[in-house]
Amino acid sequence: MRLERTSFAKRLGTYADTVKLPAQPVVEGRLLRMVGLTLEAEGLRAAIGSRCVVINDDSHHPVRVEAEVMGFSGTKVFLMPVGSVAGIAPGARVVPLADSGRLPMGMSMLGRVLDGAGRALDGKGGMKAEDWVPMDGPTINPLNRDPISQPLDVGIRSINGLLTVGRGQRLGLFAGTGVGKSVLLGMMTRFTEADIIVVGLIGERGREVKEFIEHILGTEGLKRSVVVASPADDAPLMRLRAAMYCTRIAEYFRDKGKNVLLLMDSLTRFAQAQREIALAIGEPPATKGYPPSVFAKLPKLVERAGNGEAGGGSITAFYTVLSEGDDQQDPIADSARGVLDGHIVLSRRLAEEGHYPAIDIEASISRVMPQVVSPDQMREAQQFKQLWSRLSQSRDLISVGAYVAGGDAETDLAIALQPKLVHFLRQGLNDNVGMQQSREHLASVFAQPKSDTGG
Repeated sequence: MRLERTSFAKRLGTYADTVKLPAQPVVEGRLLRMVGLTLEAEGLRAAIGSRCVVINDDSHHPVRVEAEVMGFSGTKVFLMPVGSVAGIAPGARVVPLADSGRLPMGMSMLGRVLDGAGRALDGKGGMKAEDWVPMDGPTINPLNRDPISQPLDVGIRSINGLLTVGRGQRLGLFAGTGVGKSVLLGMMTRFTEADIIVVGLIGERGREVKEFIEHILGTEGLKRSVVVASPADDAPLMRLRAAMYCTRIAEYFRDKGKNVLLLMDSLTRFAQAQREIALAIGEPPATKGYPPSVFAKLPKLVERAGNGEAGGGSITAFYTVLSEGDDQQDPIADSARGVLDGHIVLSRRLAEEGHYPAIDIEASISRVMPQVVSPDQMREAQQFKQLWSRLSQSRDLISVGAYVAGGDAETDLAIALQPKLVHFLRQGLNDNVGMQQSREHLASVFAQPKSDTGG
């Protein structure tokens, strides 16, 4: 079975052109009005989450637009369109579809760039689908999940040594704009030991999608990756679907016994898409303009990642979280921190100093690190963090020359080891530092130089 190629313009406005209507009689509705982003229909009998097609047959250019049922009030049903609604008029037919839709899956997806509906964006033609699966994946009993017990090499020295990631862990990359989140994701994509890599570019600028694929991901990284892209000008429902689609792809390969790396940029754009939809159908805002449904959607999405059942595959997930104005108490950042297994915070101050990757070691943590590293490495990582924290606390005194050597033994040691500490945290864009090498570098920071014993 092959997917039909669709131009970008057609993809935006006429998703439903190739959708087959159900053969059995259905209860159609009529479009009453459009308020903001929401379509209101009457006479329609369709469950929440089901797909419909809005058909306008009265014009010289018939229009068919796919929409999803998002809510209802009495006899009115609220729908959210997937694409452009240009050409839709009052009184248009609203026809429910037979099922909630299935998505193409298979090894032929590797190296491809798709949109949130599974259609190719890379111009490489049709894609052979081995399976068609529903958007919602199977639920795994938490007691049947394989516990996290193995470290995952991500190729970043500071993460391997101080914030060790476990296979099947879910972490957040927290930062404001322009501090290197996408670059760090690209390094992980190229260096991480994983069978399959799934990248979700949700709500990003269209320019950045191509730049990420060509310059950050690269040809070699793309060969073992599936990229799902839904740029910022897509409808909010399409951005929402794209995030769920890339998660569903990761689940599919995990169920095939593969170790999958899921990278989603960003979780904040996913939350903002849900906010647009929820506010459009009349849900009241709760925290800083975010309705309650946003905070219910976040754990439902991230809980799908992680290890499968014992003996199966795994999904190790990294979600970028955009902290507006570098505010770590942003409601989405705060909520994500509570549902993830750790967080890596990027510092604007370090980025402005040319320190890359700009990881704020003091504010970052990997909650599964004690389970996947040796006691010696855990002790050295804690000592490293203590010395780096002492340097940060004494930064102003040292810069103005107010600190006197001998005042504090730990501060003296931190100053003496500062070149080693900085060197350990910095890494070039194309430098791949493996797990064992990172472990050796960490041990060498505290190694005492051998003294000469001359005669």
